[in-house]
Amino acid sequence: MPKKRENRGRHKGGKGSVRMIQCDSCGRLVPEDKAICVTRWYSPVDPQLAAELEKKGAIIARYPVRKCYCVSCAVSLGIVKVRSEEDRKRILSKR
Repeated sequence: MPKKRENRGRHKGGKGSVRMIQCDSCGRLVPEDKAICVTRWYSPVDPQLAAELEKKGAIIARYPVRKCYCVSCAVSLGIVKVRSEEDRKRILSKR
C-alpha cells in the first residue's frame, strides 16, 4: 500500500516510540512528534496600558505560552491548512 507522506505525518525519525501529550483544545492524546505546537507571547498587562508604559520607558514582561494541538484541531483553528496533493508535492520538489 502506498504511503501518503514520506515521514508518515511525524517528526520522529528513527527514535522508536515517543510520549503522548494532550491536545490543549479537545484533550485527545497525540504523539508528541505528531502534535502541532504553537508558541505565542502572553502579557498580563492590557495592550493599551502596555503601550503607554513602554513610551515612558517601562519594561513589560511577556511570557511564552506553548500550546499543542492535534491535527484536526489545528486544521479547524486555521493553524495549518489542508493542501492539495500538487501543493504537497511542489514543496517537496523545492527542497
